[in-house]
Amino acid sequence: MNLTEKVEEKIKEFRESYKPQFIEVSDIEVNKYIEHTNLKPTTTEEDIIKLCNEAKEYNFRGVCVNPSFVSLVKNHLEGTDVKVVTVIGFPLGANPSEVKAFEAKKAVEDGADEVDMVIHIGFLKSGDYDYVFEDISSVVNAAKVPVKVIIETCYLTDEEKIAACLIAKEAGAAFVKTSTGFGTHGAKVEDVNLMRWVVGEKLGVKASGGIRTYEDAINMIKAGANSLGTSSGISIVKR
Repeated sequence: MNLTEKVEEKIKEFRESYKPQFIEVSDIEVNKYIEHTNLKPTTTEEDIIKLCNEAKEYNFRGVCVNPSFVSLVKNHLEGTDVKVVTVIGFPLGANPSEVKAFEAKKAVEDGADEVDMVIHIGFLKSGDYDYVFEDISSVVNAAKVPVKVIIETCYLTDEEKIAACLIAKEAGAAFVKTSTGFGTHGAKVEDVNLMRWVVGEKLGVKASGGIRTYEDAINMIKAGANSLGTSSGISIVKR
């Protein structure tokens, strides 16, 4: 079965039998889900150091920054369990695959523990699944660390979300991720739930964009997220 056939089969299953499912959560350490994020174009080194110090204080899952700050973050998180996370092909995903692969390789050399890449949304919407597969594979092979694939749900139909998640899974991604935070909207519970259904339990699902409260975070986790990208981590854990 080729890639297109696999996508079509999953879409058929979705139309015939998909039902949202939610998990029960209690006594959960929300901080362990949070990737403390600053991807603003105006971010300074001082801002990044503050971000790292906050992540260490609250024992967040990770710190997510633009690639030029990876080495600085690596130095400030040395000796902690907080992961260094960066973004690739960000925020549009329209860079050539070779550029994304180089960017991922350089980021890992600088100290990134995980990379969050943006798919080529236009090629996905055009139905060029082979391109999308190779694009993701090029980053997976170059990075050799867990790769999260940002599908930018705000621009996709449910069928396109299914295609993107299935292709990411086939290409060796470790996570699928809802959003860059630069689109028309961020994570939605229904999208997280659908993404979890597509990838199953072996892959991670990262919800990002618009997660500002403890209730938002819990709802995303109930829907199937096991990582949360947010710049509101402190207010979330403080409630």
